[in-house]
Amino acid sequence: MRLLVAAGTALVVLAACGTAEPDSGPGPDPVTEPAQEEQPVGFTNPVYDRDFPDPAVIEADDGYYAYATNSRLGNVPALTSPDLVSWEPAGDAMPVLAPWVTGGRTWAPEIAVHAPDRYVLYYTALGTESGRQCVGRAVASSPAGPFVDDSAEPLICQADEGGSIDASPFTDADGTRYLLWKNDGNAVGADTWIYAQPLSEDGLSLVGAPVQLMKQDQPWEGHLVEAPFLWLRDGTYYLFYSANAFDRAEYAVGYAICEGPLGPCAKPSSEPILVSSDDAAGPGHCVLIEKDGRTWMVHHAWPPDSVGSALPGRTMWLTEVLWRDGVPVLDGPRGEVP
Repeated sequence: MRLLVAAGTALVVLAACGTAEPDSGPGPDPVTEPAQEEQPVGFTNPVYDRDFPDPAVIEADDGYYAYATNSRLGNVPALTSPDLVSWEPAGDAMPVLAPWVTGGRTWAPEIAVHAPDRYVLYYTALGTESGRQCVGRAVASSPAGPFVDDSAEPLICQADEGGSIDASPFTDADGTRYLLWKNDGNAVGADTWIYAQPLSEDGLSLVGAPVQLMKQDQPWEGHLVEAPFLWLRDGTYYLFYSANAFDRAEYAVGYAICEGPLGPCAKPSSEPILVSSDDAAGPGHCVLIEKDGRTWMVHHAWPPDSVGSALPGRTMWLTEVLWRDGVPVLDGPRGEVP
């Protein structure tokens, strides 16, 4: 994030340390210097320059935690940061997989914060019985984990619709919890839908019935929509999502406006709001987070000259979201953020 340096501080300190002169009575009125504004210092993207796909970030323990799809760092690689810009590895947040999982395809983790000592992780993994990607949930008392899922079966697994991936929790203003996800229809040549369903208060089970919110229906989306993230601002529900093939420069972020967490939703634009730039290609799989009154989109992106390459892979970026008459506007991805 932007670091702030107060201009003129050193001058004030030095003046206070000078030798006091004898009191010679009233003198001229002191000259009041104009207030010095804090000068912003920018940062450089990517904020984490190694493979860290499908990033999700939460605020916890007086700092931030980030989680990503499996890599050499573990099933659920975790990072920590004091400021959203400087990140350090924090180990594997889920070192032991659930009984229903076959390892090696643990994707897109996201966290719901229930209390300072209770965190629920929603993740995608390969279901041994179904042979499809399915959604599970795990619990930890610390944001660093270890998250534990001792379930015998996944939370969601729409095997007849290609599987279920990209689970994303949402807590409404009244405290009601929901889960959004995507059926992995593109794996079987079917439509991909963003689903939503209420969660139990403890976040461990689904209640009610699932609702289809939206699917791919615009040219830029290609054959799929995925990676939903719901954001409530000034009474409006913004559903951010990614579309097109993740390993192509055409991958991008769009959004819909919903009447509530269970819809209905409509896409106000036929174009995405975050697309490839000279600095980064295929930006996507985002979450939003606020810091110091500003909104930031955390997302991954490829280097423009190595889209789809294993090294460095999809790195983690920050792009500011500006709200103009209720419309999210993004200036990026940019390598240098002023």
